[in-house]
Amino acid sequence: MNRQLLLDVLPAPAPSLNNFIAGSNSEALAAARALAAGRAIYLWGQAGCGRSHLLRGLAARSGAVYIDAASGPQMLRQLAQTDSTAAMPALVAVDDVHLMDKARQAALFALYNRWRESAATDRAFALAVAGDRAPMSLPLREDLRTRLGWDLVFRLESLSDADKLSALSAQAADRGLQLAPEVITWMLTHHERDIRKLASLLDALDRYSLATGRPITTALLRAMLAESQSS
Repeated sequence: MNRQLLLDVLPAPAPSLNNFIAGSNSEALAAARALAAGRAIYLWGQAGCGRSHLLRGLAARSGAVYIDAASGPQMLRQLAQTDSTAAMPALVAVDDVHLMDKARQAALFALYNRWRESAATDRAFALAVAGDRAPMSLPLREDLRTRLGWDLVFRLESLSDADKLSALSAQAADRGLQLAPEVITWMLTHHERDIRKLASLLDALDRYSLATGRPITTALLRAMLAESQSS
């Protein structure tokens, strides 16, 4: 097998509720799993806390849609203005609301009103929204900030190094890898700290170990990264 193919880090797996590493966010994960039609959830936290992962995991449901702040307001407006007798998506996920301009804010405001009006009917849908700070601290119009806090609100905490160490150790054990703790410690210290990218790096290291016939050590990890950068 071509060595470079083994060095190419696999794309991170698609975000799902099953591969979300909860850490101290287990309550938020449980609420996301249980989110039903007629309910809404707002998730907030700093970059890297997993809010987009959770939203994309929710949007993987059948009949769900995912919208981020980079999208035009047309889809939000279209959903909000859908005829009241027409079916809505089972779930609408709206990400990065802190980046929304006035047009997008107006569209999301209308969507929240539509969500509330339909909540007790057979046309109810779930609404999941995420931003980088608590509702009342967002740089948004006041009536929209109020609506973001209408139902469930969870602050997401970033994974600690101990959480990442535990998650990567579990991934290694699932693969049957003999992995010394110092290998993961080195990864956490010298590589990107995003857990999904770390998981992809571990996958690449596994394949590189098989290709070279060498055990997984920090020396092998450094050799793999050096070879990848020089190719």
